[in-house]
Amino acid sequence: MDKLLNDLVAIVGPSGVLLGDDVSQRSVDWFTGTPCRAKAIVRPRSTEQLSRVMALCYQADQPVVTHGGMTGIVHGGMASPDEIVVSLELMNQIEEIDPVGSTILAQAGVTLQRVQEAAQEIDMQFPLDLGARGSCTIGGNIATNAGGIRVIRYGMMRQQVLGLEAVLSDGTVVSSLNKMLKNNAGYDLKQLFIGSEGTLGIVTRAVLRLQPDMPSEQTALVAVPSFDALTQLLNLVSRELANSLSAFEALWNNHYKLMATESGKHAPVLADNSPFYAIIETLGLDEAEDAERFSQVLQKALEVDLITDAALASSQAQRQAIWAIREDIEVLVNELKPMFSYDVSLPIPSMQAYVDILEENLEAQWPQSGKMVVFGHLGDGNLHIMITVRDDSPDSRRQVEQLVYSPLKAFGGSISAEHGIGLEKKDYLSVSRTSEEIALMKRLKTALDPKGLLNPGKVIALD
Repeated sequence: MDKLLNDLVAIVGPSGVLLGDDVSQRSVDWFTGTPCRAKAIVRPRSTEQLSRVMALCYQADQPVVTHGGMTGIVHGGMASPDEIVVSLELMNQIEEIDPVGSTILAQAGVTLQRVQEAAQEIDMQFPLDLGARGSCTIGGNIATNAGGIRVIRYGMMRQQVLGLEAVLSDGTVVSSLNKMLKNNAGYDLKQLFIGSEGTLGIVTRAVLRLQPDMPSEQTALVAVPSFDALTQLLNLVSRELANSLSAFEALWNNHYKLMATESGKHAPVLADNSPFYAIIETLGLDEAEDAERFSQVLQKALEVDLITDAALASSQAQRQAIWAIREDIEVLVNELKPMFSYDVSLPIPSMQAYVDILEENLEAQWPQSGKMVVFGHLGDGNLHIMITVRDDSPDSRRQVEQLVYSPLKAFGGSISAEHGIGLEKKDYLSVSRTSEEIALMKRLKTALDPKGLLNPGKVIALD
């Protein structure tokens, strides 16, 4: 190991290899703050350096775990003492912006927020958006196929990537920095790496698709009397605001009440006695026209009893106050700790039946200590579920996981909508994937990483 470390230092320089306390002072999990236990953290500054690093690790049969912004919650960045971490934090440059072709070329360590800001500087937008925008990185967004609040309009990270560059486990560089919307020349190799969580290759650079800037922003928080009304409301705004709807976030009462009233951290925008709430947002070009249309649609929803109350944001501060109730995950962590977090997807009509099952089973198993909050991207079928039983022992974790994941198969749901599999969900992959699908995943893993050195044990286990 000492020789390998010396060889790695020769490639990335002394400041490019962290050891000892510089490693253990870093965490590998945003929720728990679990310290990094890797032997070393290697920080290349270029694709060429990373290629040489991986070639050495391949020759030495050295397992490698990739780190980005460390905002994931499925233990995808967990590293054991016999593993090396490769962090792309120093590969953090925006290399090119093309306003004519509407693209941006960014290194993997660039944060999502920096890409958003760079797009704004040329009066465009990068539409992927999530609460961790200031910390999460483009490489991590690609590796996990990140979703966020605007999937309903712009799609997930997969839809934002035109081309990418990746380094394989043996140091081979696969550079496919395509800038075209259309390229049907054989297999679309970039799709292998998007959502693969660093198990097939390490993404180093990407060509991202930009969208026209939408300066008009309309936001409202509404109270909804029933789940049936919530789905009808989604249908109404999807139809009436089809060209501008960018977000439709649902908050169950247990989430809204905890965030807006019980925590004391946020002022309640609406009374906390409605069973459901929704954040509706549009993006457009004409402020006056968009505001009038937005107001008309909400008025129509009131008239047909799909909503019982509404608060429209008339300033950026009011908009931020509404979104803070949805995005301040830190409050949830503090209020529910110790907490288990889940990210599932299922057909929208099945959501309430699924939630009812969870509530009944949670009450039956933990009548005194069990508590659950539910919220999510209703428009794209994604629910976030936070559960506490005031005990985070391995036995309790396993029991809660069974409670959450077991019903999904009957509903045709997925154990992961946007957070990935990592270590945490690997044992439940068969809930959402057939044996044939899992077998094919293993074949791909073996073909691209024959020694099983990249993020070993994550997503799938090689037999």
